[in-house]
Amino acid sequence: MKNNILYGRRYEMSFRYNKLRGRIVEMFGSQAEFARKIGQSEQIITAKLAGKSSFTQDNIIAWSEALDIDQNDIGSYFFAR
Repeated sequence: MKNNILYGRRYEMSFRYNKLRGRIVEMFGSQAEFARKIGQSEQIITAKLAGKSSFTQDNIIAWSEALDIDQNDIGSYFFAR
């Protein structure tokens, strides 16, 4: 996990991606197939879902579009704690 500094203290920003993983399997059958669809490697997908790599705004938009996630539901998929 990536450590961030807030007000002089270190904290870990960790999110749960269970709902996102479920949506990937529901829509594409596997992370590998999803990776092919969005033009990224399966390793990148795995790293993001494991919290070892951060999502950019562009990632969130691309993934949401590919997974048909409504804008109002993005938080429940990408920012669940």
